[in-house]
Amino acid sequence: MTDGSGDCPILHVDMDAFYASVMLRDRPDLHDQPVVVGGGHRGVVLAANYPARRFGVRSGMSGADALRACPQAVRLAPEFGAFESVSRSVMEIFRQVTPLVEAYSLDEAFLDVAGAGRLRGTPLQIAEWIRATVYDEQRITCSVGLAATVSVAKLASRRAKPDGVLVLPPDRVLAYLHPLDVGELFGVGEKTRARLRKLGLLTVGDIAAIPLPTLKQMVGRASGEHLHQLAWATDRSTVAPRSSQDDPERSMGAEETFSRDSEDPDVISRELLRLAGKVTARMRRAGLVGRTVAIRVRYSNFETITRSRTLADPTDVTAVVHAEAGGLFRALGTGRPIRLVGVRVEGLRPRTGVDRQLALGEREAGWSEADRAVDRADRRFGSGAVKPATLLNTHRP
Repeated sequence: MTDGSGDCPILHVDMDAFYASVMLRDRPDLHDQPVVVGGGHRGVVLAANYPARRFGVRSGMSGADALRACPQAVRLAPEFGAFESVSRSVMEIFRQVTPLVEAYSLDEAFLDVAGAGRLRGTPLQIAEWIRATVYDEQRITCSVGLAATVSVAKLASRRAKPDGVLVLPPDRVLAYLHPLDVGELFGVGEKTRARLRKLGLLTVGDIAAIPLPTLKQMVGRASGEHLHQLAWATDRSTVAPRSSQDDPERSMGAEETFSRDSEDPDVISRELLRLAGKVTARMRRAGLVGRTVAIRVRYSNFETITRSRTLADPTDVTAVVHAEAGGLFRALGTGRPIRLVGVRVEGLRPRTGVDRQLALGEREAGWSEADRAVDRADRRFGSGAVKPATLLNTHRP
């Protein structure tokens, strides 16, 4: 191993500005212009290409803020089918190298290439092959980080962007890691970073210098243990393979951004019912049930809150999901204008083989059978042929 990557079998491969790159594959006229994906009327930015990022446009900001930051930006509507298709193709490229692929999101994954050396060469040679193959087949670029642990590989790919490779071998990693800002650590977001800085922990080296018992007292036992591992690059060094063919979606959800803010609880409840029906219909088509119901609420000031509750039994019943979502929403209190609500069911598993506890006196046919009757009507007469009475002739904000 002459290129110095032999002790770095963990690769983190991350597509560069994935959503924007996919949208621009057939638009060479826009490659050098600032482009924003999403961010339409009252929506949020899904992605921005690198020219737009130089103006401060970032994913998650409102479309209005993006327009103020970069008035000349070209806005493109997202094509989710294209994103999923490209993602599947990219993951298959990874699996040509190794079966040890942990898909982290649509556009990034961890790979363990320790067993691929005989056929593919050194980890660095494998990284370069992946980058070339992804570009040749999908016409988008990616960046790759190579290290001995997951967190350092993730950090390396981020520092290699765009369209680069960075190798951080074990004998060099601490010298590279410790001068960095604490926010560079994998999983440390803005709130955690602010809290650490209030404690006087500005760099990764500051965290590393704190004895573990003291660090646990400062930030809590679990957080202290985790931060200590990150600061000393002793975190997870194994990859947990996830196959899109063998592993069903872990969650399904739907959201709605209102055209104007609403604080009417009846309006919100009806929207939660519509979203619950949309999600559970998808679950039934996929043959899945879930145990955890979650809601997402974004207020007019862009403060976003999520709440969840785990059920005793898994379900795909619209009424059950809506009841839980409504309870979670009512627990938040009312009186604040809301711009977005969402419903998600998590912890999905195949419906076949799921046992449901019987209840004495339970009706022979209930909401589950009613849902399936609605599904049959929708398939025959079109979506929305049958819907709850509360959703008929109601104005959606």
